[in-house]
Amino acid sequence: MDIDIGFWLSLALLVTVVVWCVDRAFKLKQKGGAVGSAVETSNSLISVFFIVLVIRSFVVEPFTIPSGSMLPTLQVNDFILVNKFAYGLRLPVTNTKIIETGTPERGDVMVFKFPENRNQNFIKRVVGLPGDEIKLRDNRLFVNGELVSRNMVREVDNGRYWQSEFIETLGEVDHFIWQEGKVNPFTGKKVSNMNIEGEWTVPENAFFVMGDNRDNSNDSRVWGIVPDELVMGEAFLIWMHWKPVFSLPSFSRNGAIDKVEAN
Repeated sequence: MDIDIGFWLSLALLVTVVVWCVDRAFKLKQKGGAVGSAVETSNSLISVFFIVLVIRSFVVEPFTIPSGSMLPTLQVNDFILVNKFAYGLRLPVTNTKIIETGTPERGDVMVFKFPENRNQNFIKRVVGLPGDEIKLRDNRLFVNGELVSRNMVREVDNGRYWQSEFIETLGEVDHFIWQEGKVNPFTGKKVSNMNIEGEWTVPENAFFVMGDNRDNSNDSRVWGIVPDELVMGEAFLIWMHWKPVFSLPSFSRNGAIDKVEAN
C-alpha cells in the first residue's frame, strides 16, 4: 500500500497552523523552555510544508516505479516526475478538480489512483478516450475499428520462451511495447502469457489504459476503466534509476519517458 504523502503533508500543515494560532492567542513561544522551542520549530515549518504541498499538488510530483508492467518504457526502480498541471489543478487529499488545464491524450503515460484500491497509485498508458471503441483480437489492438500500427524491432525465441518488441503508435506517440509467452514444445506454437480478447466502450469522463508490457500488466483489460476523478497527472521524465539497499544511483536513463530513437 502506498503512503498518501498528500494527506500527511496536509495534516502536518494543518497542525502547524493550529499551533501558530494557539501561540498567537496564548503567547506560548514567549514562555521559553521546551514548549517555547517546540512552538518556534513548528512555526518555522509552516512555510516549508506549504511550499512543498503546493509544488507537489499543483506542479510536479516524484514517483518510483514498483513493477515491470510498463517495461520496456519504464524499469523497476526508475524515479520519475509527474506533471500535476497537465490534466487540471486538483485539491490535495480529495483530488477534486478545481481548474481545467487539459485532458489525457491517447498515448500519454498517466498516473492515477487504482480504482479497486484508491490508496495505491498506478501508472499505465492511455489507450482509449471517452467514447472510444476498444477491441483486442489475437493480441492486436483496435481503436474505433482501426488496427493500431506497430512495427517489430526485436524478437527472441529459444524454443521454450518467446518475446517480441514493437514500436507502437498511439495518436502521435511512438513507444515501445513487449509481448511474450511460452512456446508449445510439441507444436511450436507461441502462447501469450495474457491473451485477453474483448470489446469495450469507454464511457464519458473515463479512460481505458494498458501497460506497455502487454502480457504482464494488471490494467483496464482486467478491472475496467479509470474515472477522471482518479487521474493524478502525466508522467513525463525519468530523473534517476536507483536499485534499493547497496547500489548507487544511476543517471544513464535520465530524460523524456518516450525516447524511441534512443533505445
